Amino acid sequence: MTVLVRDFRSGDEAVFAALNLRWIEEYFGVEESDRRQLENPVTSLLDPGGAIVLAELEGRVVGCGALAVPHEVPSDGRKWLEVVKMATDPSAQGQGLGSAILDRLIEIAKGRRADALWLETNSRLEPATRLYQRKGFRALEAHELRHTPYARCNLQMVRDL
Repeated sequence: MTVLVRDFRSGDEAVFAALNLRWIEEYFGVEESDRRQLENPVTSLLDPGGAIVLAELEGRVVGCGALAVPHEVPSDGRKWLEVVKMATDPSAQGQGLGSAILDRLIEIAKGRRADALWLETNSRLEPATRLYQRKGFRALEAHELRHTPYARCNLQMVRDL
């Protein structure tokens, strides 16, 4: 099957929210930052300078991911973007969707002249963590950690572009 990774369009709000709510509710709990991004993706992610992409298989949206302006901008003079809201429908997992979505987000970040990408995750999400590592992200060491708005975050990762 061919995966189509495309930009977010008006009308995609519900599927973007549903894909993310599934995994967040299954593993953790919805937090305020989640609500803000999922209830208003245009104003919370796109308008400030982020991006949202969706993956389709046979015309059905089965995955998504986004870039956001970081909630805490590092003071290192570099331009950072944050990878957020990566999700794949369970029926489509194992087909390379996460890889295709992350590749597109990296391409968008480079096109926007970002110097580095940041993400926050949880070590329980082992397939996601392995994907990030394969794509060149490295886990931050204790002295590098930054403030996070997510109680579920126990792993922060970065990738230079």
